[in-house]
Amino acid sequence: MPSAMKIFSGNSNRALAERICEHIGVRVGDALVGRFADDEIRVKINEDVRGGDVFVIQSTCPPVNDSVMELVLMIDALRRASAERITAVIPYFGYARQDRKDEGRVPISAKAVANMLTSVGVDRVLCIDLHAAQLQGFFDLPVDHLYAGPVMKRYFRRLNLKDLTVVAPDVGSSKLARGYAKRLDAGLAIVDKRRVTDTDTKVMSVIGDVKGRNVLLIDDMISTAGSITEAARTVREMGAKAVYLAATHAVLSGQAMERLDKAAIEQLIVTDTIPLTEERSRPYIKVLSVARMLGEAILRIHHAESVSRLFDDMEDD
Repeated sequence: MPSAMKIFSGNSNRALAERICEHIGVRVGDALVGRFADDEIRVKINEDVRGGDVFVIQSTCPPVNDSVMELVLMIDALRRASAERITAVIPYFGYARQDRKDEGRVPISAKAVANMLTSVGVDRVLCIDLHAAQLQGFFDLPVDHLYAGPVMKRYFRRLNLKDLTVVAPDVGSSKLARGYAKRLDAGLAIVDKRRVTDTDTKVMSVIGDVKGRNVLLIDDMISTAGSITEAARTVREMGAKAVYLAATHAVLSGQAMERLDKAAIEQLIVTDTIPLTEERSRPYIKVLSVARMLGEAILRIHHAESVSRLFDDMEDD
């Protein structure tokens, strides 16, 4: 096992990196991640990493291309500085929705990003709630796929909502919603939607009972918020008592904030895999931290212990 653990961070989510390091009891490594005068990304590792077990924390969130290139160049610098093992900790994996060819003459961008990271020498990848689980297979190296479920479920158990129904905003989210419903001892409903444009959807029907119920609409990410706010409006019209939204990744792009501000919801619960900027902060948004979970996963990887057992331990909390 590599002798020394070191943790570095790019610029995309420095606050989360600092919270992870605080939990572990180490400091964020000394590295320069900035820009040259012509706006090219500049990276320099300012401490010895030879023979080290190095973790680089970087969500590839907006600005996505800058975040990806920072991560690629940091890994390359660490490899050239003789780090023994490099783990990319990517709480939010950008380009994840481009995981297949859905029409002719388009790239599989998620695979291209995975290839870039592999080519510069990453040894292991740690992610949370990948948009599609099969993305793990895009890497020809170990991938630890964590779930924010234990963090979310702990929060909702504290809320102690009665007559709760977990609702999937589309069929693709039904497996995720089913898992939440089981662990929260709640009902389950599924929204059947049709996509109208790239950013707009139309609800056709709701499978399940939401009348007089507290509703939790759950998804892995909220991007433009079209699907989930349309689903929230529909369950309200069908007699839902209160509506809560929850998603691991708060991408919140395009018209998301405008739609959420108009939505009749009690609360939006997200995690800190993507930093919530000041202009997107709202009283109805609750941010839960995944720092402890990531910190424990990093420690287990460093000590060659089981990462999957982490979920059993967190469920028992």
